Amino acid sequence: MAQTATIAAIEYFLPPGVTTTEQLAAEFPEWSVAKIASKTGIQRRHVADGDVCSSDLAVSAAEKLFASGACSPEEVDFVLFCTQSPDYFLPTTACLLQDRLGIPTTAGALDYNLGCSGFIYGLGLAQGLIETGQARTVLLITAETYSKFLHPKDRSVRTIFGDAAAVTVLRAAADGVSFGPYVYGTDGKGGPNLIVRTGAAREERTEHSAVPATDASGNIRTRDSLFMDGPEIFTFTLEAVPKVVAALTEKAGIRLDEIDLFVFHQANAYMLEHLRKKIKIPVEKFLVSMAQCGNTVSSTIPIALKDAASDGRLLPGALVMLVGFGVGYSWGATLVRWTGIAAS
Repeated sequence: MAQTATIAAIEYFLPPGVTTTEQLAAEFPEWSVAKIASKTGIQRRHVADGDVCSSDLAVSAAEKLFASGACSPEEVDFVLFCTQSPDYFLPTTACLLQDRLGIPTTAGALDYNLGCSGFIYGLGLAQGLIETGQARTVLLITAETYSKFLHPKDRSVRTIFGDAAAVTVLRAAADGVSFGPYVYGTDGKGGPNLIVRTGAAREERTEHSAVPATDASGNIRTRDSLFMDGPEIFTFTLEAVPKVVAALTEKAGIRLDEIDLFVFHQANAYMLEHLRKKIKIPVEKFLVSMAQCGNTVSSTIPIALKDAASDGRLLPGALVMLVGFGVGYSWGATLVRWTGIAAS
């Protein structure tokens, strides 16, 4: 009998350091608490200490999951690690995670570099591994420490991003269809609109790249810092996301009103509300879940799913649309027939 993939458990970890909206308003007095809240919908952003890497957050999330009894390291056949802030260029961080977590050396492990669409792509990869018989239990880990890329005087990004890691366990099930279909998209022309220019092979970091400059909006950053062209990202999102939602419903042969819950990448409240209205999604079916952690890049969707399940808003049997979009440009969407997750 053919096996299908299903989500068995989700856990996440937020580093203890916190930057509140009140703190940011004090640093940037031209932006009030009310203005930041209305634009972002975020009250707190968790920030990793300077010596804490994405792998450290990933280990904390995985150990939390293992302690819950939902999965043991010995069961894992494959580790997928999504990050844009790896420990090293090489070796692969997923290999280091295998060792640190005590996962058997018979397991496969790989990194993939994607941002806000990364969880959707990870589900597709994990499903492929399971449904082709290459693995029975896949650990899909998403983790970022974007805070390391943010210039302290750049309010355009400091008000939005937070650090986090999420771990999703996917297992083989005997029957049923949990995932799919999928719709993906890529437009590399948008790459320069959300970018860290230096530090890799294309452009090295130098004393000149570390010189700060002020943009037209008063934000200060260097070439070593994360740059985000907010208006361009907003325009791209409003164009791409409604199209991917329409393409997915058409591919699945369903109507929009048959979907029980929409879980989009939690970019910011302003953008999500514009998308909700443009696509005509009822408020009660649209999940917004970023107030206490901020935009955690590839971890926003699994964090939102975990919280919705814990709060009773997401129940077994629900048909859920997941949509990721952002840096790359990259986007992806899929449908999940929710089967429930292990309690922790």
